[in-house]
Amino acid sequence: QEDLEALIAEFQSLDAKKTQVIESSCPPPSPRLNCSLCAHPERDELILFGGEYFNGQKTFLYNDLYIYHIRKNSWAKLDIPNPPPRRCAHQAAVVPTAGGQLWIFGGEFASPNGEQFYHYKDLWVLHLATKTWQQIKAPGGPSGRSGHRMVACKRQLIIFGGFHESARDFIYYNDVYAFNLDSFTWSKLAPAGMGPAPRSGCQMTPTPEGNIIIYGGYSKQRIKKDVDKGTLHTDMFLLKAEGAGKEEDRWSWSRLSPSGVKPTPRSGFSVAAAPNNRCLLFGGVHDEEEEESIEGDFFNDIYFYDIGKNRWFPAQLKGPRAERRKRRRGRQAEAEAAGEEELQLPPPQGPLEIVKEVVAEDGTVMTIKQVIPGAAEDKDRSGSEEEEEDEEEGGALGQPVEPCPRSSAMVAVKHGVLYVYGGMFEVGDRQVTLSDLHSIDLHRMDEWKVLLEMDPKTQEWLEESESDEEEDDDDVEGAEGGEEEEESSEEESEDEEGEQQHPAVQPGEAQPQYVARTEQYWLRLARSHMGPEAKDKKVLKVAHAMAKTFYEDPI
Repeated sequence: QEDLEALIAEFQSLDAKKTQVIESSCPPPSPRLNCSLCAHPERDELILFGGEYFNGQKTFLYNDLYIYHIRKNSWAKLDIPNPPPRRCAHQAAVVPTAGGQLWIFGGEFASPNGEQFYHYKDLWVLHLATKTWQQIKAPGGPSGRSGHRMVACKRQLIIFGGFHESARDFIYYNDVYAFNLDSFTWSKLAPAGMGPAPRSGCQMTPTPEGNIIIYGGYSKQRIKKDVDKGTLHTDMFLLKAEGAGKEEDRWSWSRLSPSGVKPTPRSGFSVAAAPNNRCLLFGGVHDEEEEESIEGDFFNDIYFYDIGKNRWFPAQLKGPRAERRKRRRGRQAEAEAAGEEELQLPPPQGPLEIVKEVVAEDGTVMTIKQVIPGAAEDKDRSGSEEEEEDEEEGGALGQPVEPCPRSSAMVAVKHGVLYVYGGMFEVGDRQVTLSDLHSIDLHRMDEWKVLLEMDPKTQEWLEESESDEEEDDDDVEGAEGGEEEEESSEEESEDEEGEQQHPAVQPGEAQPQYVARTEQYWLRLARSHMGPEAKDKKVLKVAHAMAKTFYEDPI
């Protein structure tokens, strides 16, 4: 703890040397996670602050402030004297007071090896009109934490939950604090009724009436020494202000039982306020714990929650692109097209652009993943793959159309448009931190737009073991020199053009014989898609599923 405080102090002394405000055009921010992204209350701008980046060996923390100019699709860096210390997993909320204020509370600082944490309990405000940072020192606030949630509601900031982790232990919170934006004072709320269990990373949404909705989140409990059990929460609560307008607000908890189709269980989802008295949930991950490892299914779907109707429903893409897709799919699979009046984004199961979805023997849906650089492939698809075809229509134009599945994306809504920045996914033991930017008009819900692309394969990843490091040296050289990259994309396009080179089904050959005869070919193909880290058992399952899919529908 003392080491970390010394490190923070050292960084702050460097920041103290800044004496003037400098705004400069710059390239997009480098990849980072657990930063904050907020819409400016008055201008067509998004404000990004802080975050962290892990390259496999070392954790980097930031306190950079970036402005995204929506109309110009350009970034600027804003250097302002005396900023908050570097942090991630903090919370930020914007209020329109005096030309706009960005409020920031808490978060964490990690040691470079990622094994020690310092949790902040400080409160800061960025005055957007004057471009000045101010630390607000008021007693009685929440304890140091990260992963909490904070919203501006009426003339208050309301903070709920979060966690604190030390080298030896961790604790999750379910307390509620209010910071009064007029008197600059903290108060700890004591709502009546049964509230949510302690958690972090939940959805927290204010309603127009001044109430607050809590959904989902994550917590873990220690079962025995060095064994923790994680819980994905899927319950929903209303925190209601009973005595609004009086000197002392009275609050109460009640459980909500929404109708409709709730999001599938997940953590690491992102939330934002949406038009028409709705809020939305995007992406996330569902971790499957297998033996001693964890494998995550990542999502890029959107769910809306209608606050007035207390109802969840999955987002539906409609518009010219969906119409074209419907017509094309009608030719490919008339039976499946019957129920396609409304197209929804289903939760795909993998982190990269999808090539083909196949069903393994045990009914598990396997998705073979690959970044698709070129034109669409003309393959048959299952009826649940509208979003892949969306990508492929974009692919024909040379770019994928929607964000790849991810967790921990930063989201903001401005003028009814949702912006999704970055996030992360995992391939085996490797973590890919994204820095792409997508948008979708929430009124029209017609199509995603790519504002900034990123090729995850160019990202450096440093392994700990020597053999892995040697392999990774090639990747790093490829990222820096560009040669490796060109070769791999050529190979991919050759793969796509040469799909007819899959082993042909011989006349009269039954499926089991075909699978047995061609098993080695499909194993190599599955391994090339899934990477060296994937388990042999899973690769074999996917290889067999691919072989069966090809047997039933040779291209």
